[in-house]
Amino acid sequence: MSFLTCSEMIHPVTLPKVTATCMVSGFSHSTILDPHGKYNLKWRFDRRTITFEIEVETRGYIGFGLSPNGAMASSDIVIGGVTDGTPYLQDYFADANRKVHRDVQQNYRLQYGRENSTHTVLAFSRHLLTCDTSDKDITESTVRVIWAYHSEDVGPSGPMYHGVNRGRKSMRLLDPGSKANISSEMDFFNLQNINVPVPFKDTTYWCQIFKIQEVQKKHHIIRIEPLIQRGHENLVHHILLYQCDSTLNESELKAGHECYHPNMPDSFLTCETIVFAWAIGGEGFTYPPHVGLSIGTSIDPVYVLMEVHYDNPAFQKGVVDSSGLRLFYTPELRQYDAGVIETGVWVSLYHMLPPGMQEYISEGHCTRECLQESLGQEMPSGVRVFAVLMHAHLAGRAIRTRHFRGQEELQPLSHDEEFDFNFQEFQLLKDERLLLPGDNLITECKYTTKDRQNMTWGGLTTRDEMCLSYLLYYPRVNLARCESLPEIIGQLKFIGVKEIQVPVTTWPFMIKSPKKYSSLSFTEAMDKYRWSKNRGKSFNQMVLQLPMNVRCSKWGQDEWSIQGTIVSPPEVKSEVKPPSTMCRSASEPHSGVVLLFTMCLTYSIVQTCLSL
Repeated sequence: MSFLTCSEMIHPVTLPKVTATCMVSGFSHSTILDPHGKYNLKWRFDRRTITFEIEVETRGYIGFGLSPNGAMASSDIVIGGVTDGTPYLQDYFADANRKVHRDVQQNYRLQYGRENSTHTVLAFSRHLLTCDTSDKDITESTVRVIWAYHSEDVGPSGPMYHGVNRGRKSMRLLDPGSKANISSEMDFFNLQNINVPVPFKDTTYWCQIFKIQEVQKKHHIIRIEPLIQRGHENLVHHILLYQCDSTLNESELKAGHECYHPNMPDSFLTCETIVFAWAIGGEGFTYPPHVGLSIGTSIDPVYVLMEVHYDNPAFQKGVVDSSGLRLFYTPELRQYDAGVIETGVWVSLYHMLPPGMQEYISEGHCTRECLQESLGQEMPSGVRVFAVLMHAHLAGRAIRTRHFRGQEELQPLSHDEEFDFNFQEFQLLKDERLLLPGDNLITECKYTTKDRQNMTWGGLTTRDEMCLSYLLYYPRVNLARCESLPEIIGQLKFIGVKEIQVPVTTWPFMIKSPKKYSSLSFTEAMDKYRWSKNRGKSFNQMVLQLPMNVRCSKWGQDEWSIQGTIVSPPEVKSEVKPPSTMCRSASEPHSGVVLLFTMCLTYSIVQTCLSL
C-alpha cells in the first residue's frame, strides 16, 4: 500500500511491537552509511516528495540529518525510535553554534516504525522543498547526510550522547540511476595495482599499463566498480583509464612508475585517450541498457594505462596500496558503443585563482568551432550525452556544465551547487541530451580561496585546481578533449607586466620588466602582486572576457585542425539556471524539508510527537 494514500486509510496495519500507518515498498535506492553495516538507508522519490526507510542495529533512537558541510552546525535533523511498541519521530534543526532546537514546522511524516530484539526500522517522508528556512532543500546537488544512533531510546532528559556511533556521507539523493543488478555469473576482470609503495609526499600520480581481457569477438563492458583497499578510501582520490598504443611491447606491463615524471617509461606517452574516470566517494557505474564500452575490435583498447591519484596530505609513511577497478563484460552486445569527452579548462598554470576570494569563477569552453569540425565530420546528426562527471579540487564549491545552441542557452547538462571534493562520480542524466555540431559547452566552476594567502594554480595536486567535465556519450566518435585556456598575456598585463624574457628557456617563464618583477617567474610575479578582494573581482571579470586557446584533440596524439587557434568567448544573451520549485504561500500546509538530529525530549513530548 502506497504511503501516498495513508490519509485515506481507515484501518491502519498493526504488527507485533509496531504501530504502522502504511508500509512502504519499492525503494529504488539504498546504501550503507557506516563501515560496519549497522546503519542501512533506503529511499525513493518523485517530483515532489522523498520517502526514507532506515534500519539500524539498535533498540534505541535513530538520528538522521542533512548538513551544509558534514558537521552538526546549521543542520536539519530528525530523531525517532520505537518506545513500548509505539514509534515516535520529531523534526529539529541545529544553529550555527550546534545548539539543537525543535522546528516549529514539523515537516516529516512518520510512515511506520518497528523493532525486534536487535534492530529498529523507521520510515518517514517529506517534501523536497518545504519553504521552511530551518530546513535544507533536497535538490539534484550533492547532499551531506549525517547519521547517529544509540542503544537507548530518548529519555525524560533527552537523547543520550551517541558517542562514536555517528558519521557522515555525501550522496545524491535525487540520482535518477539505481543499483545495478549484475548476475553473479557475469564475467569480469580486474585492473589492480599490487603493493604500490605510496611515496612520502602529499600528491602522487601512479601509472601502470595493463592488457585488457582478451576476447575472441566484440564484447561490451557494462559496469565498472572501484576496488579500493580497505582503509584507503581517503588516500585514493581518483582513477583514470587511458587507451594506449595497441603495438606496445608486453614487457611494458611489468612495473608501474610515477606519472608525469622525467624518468617515466616512454610508453606512457602513447596513452592519451580517456576511457573511464572514477573519483573519490563514487560507487560503481552501470552503463544504460542500450550502451556499452566496446572491447575486442580493431579500434578498441588492447592496453590501458591506469592512473591512480594518491592524496597524502598527512605525509603517511610506509603506505602500500593495492587498489584498482573491476570491469564486468558480456558478449551480448548493446546497440551503441560509448565514448568519453573531457571538457573544461585545459590543465595549466595559465589557469589561476587569486587568494582571499569568497567566490571566483572559472570557465572552460568546449567551443562551437571544435564541435563543428569534429562532429560535423564524424557524426553530423550529433551524439547523445547520458552521464557527466564534474571534477575540481579542494577550492571547488559548485560546478555547472552549460549547454548552448546558436544564441539559445539550454538547461545545464549537469550541475552541483554543493560540490564536495570527497564525492565525485558520474551522474546519469535524467534525460539524454543531444549534442550537435556547432553547439558549445561551458564548464563553470565556482571556487573559494578566502583562507589562502597565495595564488592557486591549475595543476595536478589537490591544492592546485582543475575545472573539468567528463561526458559519457554515444555513438563513439574520434574526439577525446574539447577544452580551452585563457591567454596569459592579458593576465600578466593586469598586474603590470610589460615584457617577458625571450627566448623562453625556463618554465615557468621569466619576467623582464617592470623592474619590480625583473628576474621573477610569472608565477612569482603573480604571487608578489598585492591582491585585494576588489582587485580579485576585477581580475575575474577580465579573465572571463579574454581570448582563449582551443584544445580539440582526437584519440591518441592526433588533433583536429582547430586545435591551437585563438577564439573569443561566446556572447551569452541570458543565463539559464537549473529549474526550481516555487514555494507555496505561507498559509498552505508544509510537509517536511529537513531531517534533523534529535527527538522528543520528554515522555510527554513523545506523546505530542505521535499526535502530530
